[in-house]
Amino acid sequence: MFDVLDGLNPEQRTAATFEGGPLRVLAGPGTGKTTTLTARVAWLVASGVPPDRVLLLTFTRRAARQMLARTQSLLAAGRSPVAAAAGRVRGGTFHAVAHQVLRRHAHRLGLPEGFGVVDQADAADLLDLVRTDLGVATADRRRFPRKATLLETYSRAVNTGRPLSEVLAESVPWAADRLDDVVEVCKGYVARKKAAAVLDFDDLLLYWRAAVLDDVAGPRLRRGLDHVLVDEYQDVNALQVDILAALRAEDHRLTVVGDDAQAVYGFRGADARHILDVPVVFPGATTIVLERNYRSGQPILDVANAVADDAPEGFTAVLRAAAAAGVVAPPALWRCRDEDDQVVAVCEQVLAHREEGIALKEQAVLMRAAQHTAALELELSARRIPYVKYGGLRFLEAAHVKDLLAVFRLADNARDELAWFRVLQLLPGVGPATSRRAVSVLGVRDDAAGPEGEVLLRWPLAAAELAASARPLADAVVAALPRLPHEAPPAHAQRLRAALAPMVTQAYPDPAARLADLDAVVAAVAHAPRLSDVAADHVLEPPVSTGDLAGHPSVDEDWLVLSTLHSAKGLEWDVVHLIHASDGNMPSDMALTSPSGVEEERRLFYVGVTRPRRALHVYVPQRYHHHQRGRDDLHSWSQPSRFLSEGVRARMVERLGPATGPAAGPGRVDVDRAAVDAANRVAAQLDALWR
Repeated sequence: MFDVLDGLNPEQRTAATFEGGPLRVLAGPGTGKTTTLTARVAWLVASGVPPDRVLLLTFTRRAARQMLARTQSLLAAGRSPVAAAAGRVRGGTFHAVAHQVLRRHAHRLGLPEGFGVVDQADAADLLDLVRTDLGVATADRRRFPRKATLLETYSRAVNTGRPLSEVLAESVPWAADRLDDVVEVCKGYVARKKAAAVLDFDDLLLYWRAAVLDDVAGPRLRRGLDHVLVDEYQDVNALQVDILAALRAEDHRLTVVGDDAQAVYGFRGADARHILDVPVVFPGATTIVLERNYRSGQPILDVANAVADDAPEGFTAVLRAAAAAGVVAPPALWRCRDEDDQVVAVCEQVLAHREEGIALKEQAVLMRAAQHTAALELELSARRIPYVKYGGLRFLEAAHVKDLLAVFRLADNARDELAWFRVLQLLPGVGPATSRRAVSVLGVRDDAAGPEGEVLLRWPLAAAELAASARPLADAVVAALPRLPHEAPPAHAQRLRAALAPMVTQAYPDPAARLADLDAVVAAVAHAPRLSDVAADHVLEPPVSTGDLAGHPSVDEDWLVLSTLHSAKGLEWDVVHLIHASDGNMPSDMALTSPSGVEEERRLFYVGVTRPRRALHVYVPQRYHHHQRGRDDLHSWSQPSRFLSEGVRARMVERLGPATGPAAGPGRVDVDRAAVDAANRVAAQLDALWR
C-alpha cells in the first residue's frame, strides 16, 4: 500500500493519508496538486474503501479521466490486488454527475424520464424567444438587455444565491430600473423550460441540490458515499458549496484541493471566499499547505511571491523551489515604446530562446484578452514563426452537430420547443416566423398537450404551415423520431442521421465533412441507454472539433503558443512572454468597478507569472496609438500595471524595447532613444501615484 506514496514530499504524504473529517489542501501553483489528489484516491482504494463509494469531482471530464487513470497506474505499479477495481471510482464534472443523479431520480424530482439538456447558446435563444413574446424590449422604446446579458444575469443569481435585483444593479446597472421586466422574462424562461422538459446547466445543480435535500433520495445519495474529493475548489460557486454541504451533512469525510491565489472565474459565479471559508462551512476542517514548487526557478517564484505580498488577503502559499532548477534567467520587465516596439521585442526574444535550444512549443505568449495579439500575429506571420492560438470553435458549436443533437432530444422528448425551432429552420424557405407557427400548431407549450406521441400526431397540421418543397424533408425526420419496437439506440440514431442528412446537405457548404462529423456523433451512441443522454453528454463535455473545424494543416514541426491567461491556467512552458502589462489591459478596465474585481485580476496576473519554468518576460507598451495602422502619431500614454509594484519590479531586470518596430505606414513620426527615455521618466512618475 505504501508504494502509492513513493516520491511524495512530507506535506503531500500527510494529505494523501489523512484520516478523519474535512480536509482542505491549499496547493500553490506547481506544487503537485494533481499528484497529491491522485495519491489520496489510490491510498483510499488501497486501504479498503470500496471504489464505487469514492466520488471525485472536477471541472473538466478530461481531468477526472486523467486522475482516475493515474490512480489505476499507481495501484498497478504497486501490484495492488485492487488495481483493476480503481476503474470503478466515480468521477466527473459537477454537471455530469448531477445529470447522472437526475436520470436516476427523475420521477422523484418531477422530471420527465427523457428530459433534455441545453447548452448556453440554446438557453440564450430560448430566453430570447421569451423576451420577444413578452414584448418588453420594445415596450417603451428604451434599451433592454439582450439575451446573452439576461442569461448571464440570471445564471449568476442562481449560482451565487444572490437576489436578481442585486446582481442586476452590479452587472447591468443601466438596466436596474427595468428590474420588474427582467424578473418577468426570467420567470417566463423558467416556465418555458418546464413546458419543453429541458434543463440548462444551472438547473442541473439546482435539481441535484433538491435531490440531496429530498426526504427519500437524499439519504440514499448521502449513504452511497464514503469519501468525496473536489479538485480546483477555488472555482466552486455557492450552489456547488450547498450541494457538498448537504452531501456531507452526516459523514464529514470530504477533501477539497485548490489555490485561493488562482480563483479567476468570478464571471461564472465562483468566489475565492469559498476556499477561504472552508473551516466555516465545514467545521473542524484541517488545512495542509503545499508550497514546494516543482516547476519554476526561485527568481521566478520571488516575483510571484512579491505579487502575492501586495494582496490584501489570501495567497496562503509562499512558493519555494523544490530543487535547483538549472539556469534560470532573471525575470525581465520590458519597457517598450509602443505596441509595435512590443511586437518586435517579443519576436526577437522568442527567436533568441529558440537559438538557445528552447523549442517554440515550449514558449507561450500570454495576454489578458484574445484581441491583444492582433499586431503580434501579423509580425509572427511576416517572420514565418508558426503559432497556435488557444480558442476557436468547439465541436458542439458546429451548427450541423447541434442539429443532430436537437433531433436526438426530440426522439426522447417531442415537447422540446427549442429543438423543434432548430430543426425546422434547416428547411428551405423556413425562417423564425414559419417555425413559430408550426410549433404553435404542435402545442408543445400547452399543458394539456398530452404525451410526446400525441404531439407527433399533430404533425400533419403543423406541416401545413411549411412550404410544399420543405415538407418531404421534414416528414422524413418526424417519421424517424419514434423508436421502433426492440430497436437499439445505435440503430435509432443511425436512422435519424440518415433522415437528417439531406437537410444538412442542402443547408451547409462542404457537406461531406459535416456528414462525417454526424457519423462521429452516432458512434458515441454505442453504449447509451437513450439518445437524450448522448445529447446531454455532448453539451456537458464536448469533444474536440474534427475535420473542417481544425484549420489548415501545418507542415511545421514546431509552433509558438498564444493563449489568454484564463486558458493558460494549469499549463506550463519553459518561457512565458506576458504582453500588454498596462493598466486598462492588465487589469482589464472592465474589472475596475469593484475591489473584488481588481483582486481577481491580480490573481489572473499571478497565474501568468507562475507558468514559466526557466524564463519570464513581461512587456509594458508605454503608449498606444489611436490609429494603429494610421499615418499620424496620435497616441495616449499608458500606465504600467498596478500589479508591477515597486516590490515586484525590484525582483526583475528592467530592459528597453528595441525601439525599431515595423513602420505602421508612411508618415508615422519616428521616436528616437531620447523619447523612450522621456517615456520612462513619465512612467516612473505615474508609478509613484500608486504608492
